[in-house]
This record gives sequence, structure tokens and C-alpha cells, in this order.
Amino acid sequence: MNPSAGQATDIPARALAALDLTSLGEDDSPRQIEALCASAAGPGGLPAAVCVYPEHIGTARRALDATGAKAVKVATVVNFPDGSADADRVARETRRAVAAGADEVDMVLPWEALLAGDRESARRAVMAAREAAAGRVLKVILESGVLADAAVIRAASELALDAGADFIKTSTGKARIGATPEAARVMLETLRDRGGRAGFKAAGGVRSLADAATYLRLADDILGTGWATPGHFRIGASGLLTGIRAAFGAAGDGGRSADY
Repeated sequence: MNPSAGQATDIPARALAALDLTSLGEDDSPRQIEALCASAAGPGGLPAAVCVYPEHIGTARRALDATGAKAVKVATVVNFPDGSADADRVARETRRAVAAGADEVDMVLPWEALLAGDRESARRAVMAAREAAAGRVLKVILESGVLADAAVIRAASELALDAGADFIKTSTGKARIGATPEAARVMLETLRDRGGRAGFKAAGGVRSLADAATYLRLADDILGTGWATPGHFRIGASGLLTGIRAAFGAAGDGGRSADY
């Protein structure tokens, strides 16, 4: 689809509103998390969430509140990044995340079990996270770059949705292949075929506004222009915020060019 000028110029605002500003470094320090949260406040509004390791949930919440970004949710990861088929582990990690104050939980689907034909273990793990999340938003990470095949990605999407996922998400960002438009299309079409009630999150290698625009336009094409709001559409990224803020600065200076 060739977007209208209005749709194109709206990309930075839509991308920012959908952004899960992410820091999942093994050696992240409290100071780094505080800096991440401080960056959430700026031109154009606030991101949807910050996504950090469980040990940083409290730090993130305090830092967001201190910078006037109380509306930003705190997301965390469980069963990450390996995607264990141990449902007890998934439930335990999810309960701890909720107790620590997480608003949203991004859980890795046991994709190795699924590829081995063990759908039941994968299903039980998602259901364990769903129950333990106690009403929090649950995003299920498929690791679509490893699943690779369209039929397998669709099957994983359906399994996650049937087990209670609020969102299906492409990648941990730790695999060699992260989000791709091809995988996103399969996932979005699955959501469409299920009535568009759950959401989609692109993560893993989404680094520029042009990348974000690709996924926003796919969502518009497949599910309609009113669907990809933060309640249904997210982008997990760390470096994307710089490009978004630059776009708002260019707009403020009367700039008209865009690379998206």
C-alpha cells in the first residue's frame, strides 16, 4: 500500500505510542535503567512501556514515576531467552514478576518443544503464564526467526492465542533472526482470522522508523487502519527512540523529508 501523506507523517507518533522501550542486557545496571526511563519523557509523548529484566522492575517504576511518566507501563520477561518447557518454572517466574510490580509480562514460548512436536508442553507453559499473570497483559514470544516456516509460525500463533496470550510477539532479540515482515504477515493474518482481538508485537532488529513503518503498514493493510493502537500493536526496541525524537525535531523545524 502506498500511504497517504497524512499516514506517512503520522508514523513517528504512532511508533512512539506503540513503543516498548527495551533494555535487556545481561549486565544492565540500575543507573542504566534509570537513564532508559528518563529518556521516555520527551517530544511527541510517551512510549507504551519500558521492558526490563525482572530484577529492574522496581527501579524502572520508581524512575518513571519520578520523571512524570507514570502512564508508562513496566514490562518484563520470563522464561527468557531459552523458552523452557518447564511450566512450573514459567509460573514461578511470572508470579515473581507480578509481585515485583510488572504491568506486562513477555513470556518465551517453548519453541524447541513445539518444533519437536510437543505441542502440549508448549501449551501448558503458556497457560501457566496466563494463570500466574493474574490479569496482567501477557505477550507470548514465538521466536519466529527460528520457527522460520510460515505454517509453523501460524501454528505457534494459534497455540499461544488459544492458551490465553494477549499479544503474540516475534522475537526475544537474542536469536540470529528477529522480526521479519514475512513472519509478521503470518502472525497478523492469524490475528485477523481470529477476529483481531489479541495484539501483535514486532521485536528483534527493529531499529529505524522505516522498520517501524513497515510493520505499522502491514497491520493497517491486514487488520484495518484503526486497529494498530497500543492496545493491539507494539514495537520492542531500544535504538528506535532516537529516530523518533529526531523526526519530531525535524517536524518542529518545518522539515518535510522522511526515510519511512
